[in-house]
Amino acid sequence: MSNKNKLKLSALSVAVAAVFSAPVALANDVERVIVGFQPGAKAAVQQNVERIGGQKVVDLSRDNAMAITIPKQALRGLQNNPNVLYIEEDLKRELFSSEFEPNAPYGIGMVQADLVSAAVASNRTVCVIDSGYDLGHPDLQTNAVTGVWDSGTGNWYTDENGHGTHVAGTIAALANGVGVVGVVPNGQMNLHIVKVFGASGWAYSSSLIAAADQCADNGANVINMSLGGSFSSTTERNAFARLNSAGVLSIAAAGNDGSTRSSYPASYDAVVSVAAIDRNKQHASFSQRNSQVEIAAPGVDVMSTVPRGMGQLSLFNVGGSSYSAIAMDGSPDGDASGSLVNCGLGTSTCQGVQNSICLIERGHVSFSDKVLACQNGGGRAAVIYNNEAGDLNGTLGGVSVSIPAVGISQAAGQQALNSLGATAQVNVGSSHWASFNGTSMASPHVAGVAALVWSHFPECTNDEIRAVLNATAEDLGASGRDNLYGHGLVQAKDAYDYLMSNGCAAGGGSGGDDDGDTDGGDGGDDGDNGDSNFTVGATSYKVRGVVSVDLTWSGATSSSVTIRRNGSTVATVSNSGSYTDATGLRGGGTLRYQICEAGTSVCSEEITVSY
Repeated sequence: MSNKNKLKLSALSVAVAAVFSAPVALANDVERVIVGFQPGAKAAVQQNVERIGGQKVVDLSRDNAMAITIPKQALRGLQNNPNVLYIEEDLKRELFSSEFEPNAPYGIGMVQADLVSAAVASNRTVCVIDSGYDLGHPDLQTNAVTGVWDSGTGNWYTDENGHGTHVAGTIAALANGVGVVGVVPNGQMNLHIVKVFGASGWAYSSSLIAAADQCADNGANVINMSLGGSFSSTTERNAFARLNSAGVLSIAAAGNDGSTRSSYPASYDAVVSVAAIDRNKQHASFSQRNSQVEIAAPGVDVMSTVPRGMGQLSLFNVGGSSYSAIAMDGSPDGDASGSLVNCGLGTSTCQGVQNSICLIERGHVSFSDKVLACQNGGGRAAVIYNNEAGDLNGTLGGVSVSIPAVGISQAAGQQALNSLGATAQVNVGSSHWASFNGTSMASPHVAGVAALVWSHFPECTNDEIRAVLNATAEDLGASGRDNLYGHGLVQAKDAYDYLMSNGCAAGGGSGGDDDGDTDGGDGGDDGDNGDSNFTVGATSYKVRGVVSVDLTWSGATSSSVTIRRNGSTVATVSNSGSYTDATGLRGGGTLRYQICEAGTSVCSEEITVSY
C-alpha cells in the first residue's frame, strides 16, 4: 500500500507463494503441522498432542486429520504414535494479485457474461474464500450474502486487505449505474464469504480446508480461491477430491510465479486451474504455465470493487479526450485544471506554466524532479508520459510535492501533444474501485461464469459443467489444450448454447479434455494410459524424519518430463533419468508416482512406494 493507505502500486509486482522445505516455524521453536490419523483415533491422537505440549488449532475430522501447533522437540515422539499416519507441514496459502489504478472491466464482455441472462442465478451459491467483503459498498449486493465470524480473522463483512472485495466484485458487482459490473450483476446470486486472510494476505492450508468445508456446509455450488502456494498437501488434496465427489466445483488461481511450477490448490486434479490473459487475449507474463492449467480468463488491468476509500482514482482529460492515468506513488490528492503546456523533459523549472497543467516526457531526471520543475514554475499538476510503449506507473521516491502528478502511456502523451493550449483536468483522489493484476483476478471470472451457466441447467453435475466450460472455451495459443491457456478463454454464451443443444450428458464429466481423460483435472495429462516403453523405479528414505523419494526412469523420448505424485504434478524437469522428490512428509504411508512426457498424455504406469 502507499503512504495514504490506498490500493495502488508504485512498480508492478507479482505475488509469489512462499516456499518452505520444513514445517512452518512459529515463535519459540513451536511448529504448525497437519497430523493425519487412523479412522476413529482422533481422541487418542489429540490427547497425545496435548500431553506433549501441543494444541489443536483446526479440526479436519472429515479427512481424518487435524492441524496442530507443537514444540519442535516433541515432533519425533508424535510421529512414533501408531495412530498417526503422517505428519506434513501446514503450508502457507497466499493471495495472487498486484494492483494499480485505473482501467475498465473489459473482462465481462470478453467472457460473454453480458450475453447470458442472470434471471435464475438465485439457485446457485458461489463461495469466496478470501480476505472478506465490504458489506455496504455502493456497487455490491447486501442481500443474499452470508458469512461466519471467525476468531482468527474477525468479521466476514469487513476487508482490511481489499483483495476479497475485488474478487467478489468481479463475480457480482451490481449493474446499478455506479462503478463496474460483475459476471452476475443483478444481485440475485447467493454469495457466501469465508474470511481466511487478514491484512497480511496469507493463511494455512488447514485453514483453507476448513474454509472449503464451510462453503459446502452453506450450500456452495462453486468455490473461488484466488490464492495458493508452491507445495501440495496430502490432506488438502484429499479434501478437494472429497468436495468434488460431493458435487462442489472448486476453482483456483493458477499462480503468479510466471514459471512452470505447480501451484496448489489449483494443481490438484479436483480443482480447476485458471490462467490469466490480457485484454488482447495474450498470456500474462506472470501467469503459471503447466500441465494443470485448465482454462483462461482476464487477469490484467481488471477493474473491480475495493473497500470504500481504499482505491485511488486517477484521471486526465484534455481536448475532449480522456486518458488512462496512474497516480504517481506519493502524489497528493487533488483536482486541477488549466491550459495544457509542454514542459519537454522537465529537467529545469518549466517556463510559461503558471496556473497550467504541465505535460512532461519521461527521461533524464527522476519523476520527482519533473514534478518539482512544474510546481516551481507555478504549474497546477504534472502529467508525465512514457518514453516507451506501455503505461507509466512511477514513484516520487518519498519526495514531498504539493501538486497532483500522474503517469500516462507514450501513445497517450503523443496524442495529448496535439491538444496543447486546450483546457486539461487532472484528478487524484480516493475511490471505491481499483484495477488489479493477477491470476486472482482471472479465477473469479471463471467462477462467476460457471455459476451463471449452471443456474440455467441445475440438473447438471459439477463435472458436467466443468467439461462443458472446457469444451466451449475459445482456443488460444497452440491448437488444442496447451500449458499457457489450458483449453482457452472461458465463454459463457457458448457454454449455454452447447448445453441447450446437447444437454448435460454431452459434456461427459471429462473436464473437456481433448484426450478423453475422465478426471477432468489436468486437461489431457491423466497418465492412466501407461506407456509400455517406460520403466520407472522408486526408493523412499527419510532424512531427520522427512520423506524423500529417489525416482529413476528410462524410455522417455522428450527433452523434459513431468513428475506426478498421487495424481498431481510435482515438477517438470529435464529428461535426465532421475529425480529426487523431497515430499516434506513425515510418518508412514504410500505414494503413487508417474513419469510423463512433458506436455502430453504419454505416461508410465503408476508405481507405488511405501514410506
